[in-house]
Amino acid sequence: MAAFDYIIVGAGSAGCVLANRLSEDPRNNVLLLEEGPKDQSWLVRMPKGNGKTLSMPRYTAYNPTTRIQASGREIWVRGKLLGGSSSINGMVWMHGQPEDYDAIAALGNAGWSWADIEPCFRKLEDHELGGGQTRGAGGPIPIRLHPPTPLGDAFIAAGAALGLPKKDDINGLPQEGIGYSAMNIDGEGRRCSAARAFLQPARGRRNLSVVTGVRVDRLRFEGHRVVGVECIRGRETITYSASGEVILSAGTIGTPRLLQLSGVGPADHIKACGVSVVHDLPGVGANLREHFLLMLNYRLKHAADSQNRCFSGPGLVKSLGQYILRGDGPMSNSSYCAAAFVRSGVEELRPYGQIMMAPWTRDWVTKKFGAQPGMNVFPYVLRPESQGSVRIQSADPEHTVRIDPNYLDVAQDRDQSIALVRYVRRLMTAAPIAPFLSGEMDGTAWAQTDEQIIQAFMEQGACGFHNCGTAAMGRGPNAVLDERLRVRGLSGLRVADLSILPNMISGNTNAPAMALAWRASDIILQDQKNSLR
Repeated sequence: MAAFDYIIVGAGSAGCVLANRLSEDPRNNVLLLEEGPKDQSWLVRMPKGNGKTLSMPRYTAYNPTTRIQASGREIWVRGKLLGGSSSINGMVWMHGQPEDYDAIAALGNAGWSWADIEPCFRKLEDHELGGGQTRGAGGPIPIRLHPPTPLGDAFIAAGAALGLPKKDDINGLPQEGIGYSAMNIDGEGRRCSAARAFLQPARGRRNLSVVTGVRVDRLRFEGHRVVGVECIRGRETITYSASGEVILSAGTIGTPRLLQLSGVGPADHIKACGVSVVHDLPGVGANLREHFLLMLNYRLKHAADSQNRCFSGPGLVKSLGQYILRGDGPMSNSSYCAAAFVRSGVEELRPYGQIMMAPWTRDWVTKKFGAQPGMNVFPYVLRPESQGSVRIQSADPEHTVRIDPNYLDVAQDRDQSIALVRYVRRLMTAAPIAPFLSGEMDGTAWAQTDEQIIQAFMEQGACGFHNCGTAAMGRGPNAVLDERLRVRGLSGLRVADLSILPNMISGNTNAPAMALAWRASDIILQDQKNSLR
C-alpha cells in the first residue's frame, strides 16, 4: 500500500477536525483510523439517545480506574465510534476562560493563547444568537441554547439573587454568571457530533480514507522517526505507512497507551512492562487532570417540573414518539439545562467553580431514574491541582491501562470542593427556587461537616469525563510535546487531542477539543507549507 501523507489515529472530536482540514488540500493523502464502528445509529443522532449508547459496548469504551467507590470500581467511559465522545456525550458546549489559554501559552507554548484559540471557536460555530463577542456564525456546528422552562428560570433567578449575573450567552465574557446551557444540537433536534460536522462534508474526497474497526497498537519506527502504525482488525494484523506524519488523536487515555506500548514514555516503567524502550519521555501518561463532581439530588413538589417520568415506562414511549414525529421534546435537548460559574469572593478575578443543573434524578448506584419528581445539581472545581496518571500494565495491547485519578490529593481542591457544595445549598434555598423544592435527598443530605462532604465526594463523586493532560506540551522536564505538537526527541509524530493540555480548561471540554484540533490543523498545514519552500 502506498504511504499516506498523514495518518490520524482516532476519529473522535479532534481527529474528525484534523481529517477534514488536512484533506482540504487534494495533494494530501490522509488516512483516519477508528477502533469503533460508523456513527449511523439513530440513537447517536437523537440527543438523549446517549442514555442508551453509554451502556452499549459497541459504541462506548469502559476504562476502569484504581478508585473504588461505594458502588464499586469507577469506570471512565469514552466514545468508540466515528465522532468519538462527541457522539455519546451530553452536548454541553463551553469555551473555558481566556486565562486558561493564556496560561498555556505562558508555559512556553507560543501560538496557544486566547487570541489564537478564540478565532477557532468562531470558525466552528453557527450560533442561534448570531455572531458576537465570542460567538461564530456560519460555521459547521450549530449551537442552540437550551429552551427555557419554569424550573430553569427559577434556578437562574436563584443565582441572580445570590449576585450572579444573568447571562444570555453562557460563553459570553466574563465567564462568571448563570444561564441556560449552550448545546451543539441543530434546529431539528439532532446531535451535531464532530463526525457529522467534519467527516460527512468530506466523504467525497478521494484523498481521505476512513477505516473503522481498527485498533492501533504500536507505532513503527526507523530509528527515532515514526514511519507508520501497526493495527489489529478482527484477527488480522495490518500495517499502514506514513511518508509524512502520524498524528495521535486517541485521547487522554488512548494516546499515552499507544506511546507507551510503542516504547515512548517513562523508561523504567515501560521496560518493567516488557516493552523495549525507544525514547525515554517521563511525562507520557503523567499530569492527568479531571473534574470531580458530587451530584446533589433535590425532591420537587410537582411532577410537571421534573423529567423523571419522561425517561422510563409509558413516559419514555411518549417522549420517543414526540421526538420521532416532531423532533422536539425531552429527547431533543442536552443532558443539562443550565449552568453557573462562580467566584469565591471579590478578591477572585475569575470563577473557580462550575455548577450544572438538570431536571431529573438518577440513583447513583442503580442508575435508574427517580420514581418521584426531582432535579439534580452538581458542582466541581474548574482547575484542580491534583494530578493522576495513565500507565500501561503489560506489553500486551489487550491488557487495560492503569488509570489513577488521584482526586482531591491537593488541599486546595478539597477546600474548594467543600465551598462549592455549600454554595449549591445556599443557591437551592434562595427565594426564587425554594417554592419548587421539598428539600435535598438523603443521598447527600447527611454530609454537613467538611469531613463528611469530602467523604461524600470520595464515596459518591464522579468524574466529569473531561480528562486531559497526559501528553502535555511545554518546555519543562516532563513536557512531552513542543508548541508545534511534535513529540520531543522524535520526528514524524505529533499529538492533537486533549492530552496536549498542561492545565485544565475551565469548563466542559468537548468544544475546546475541536478548537484545539482546528488550531493544530493550522500549525500542521503551516509547517507543511514552510517545508515545501
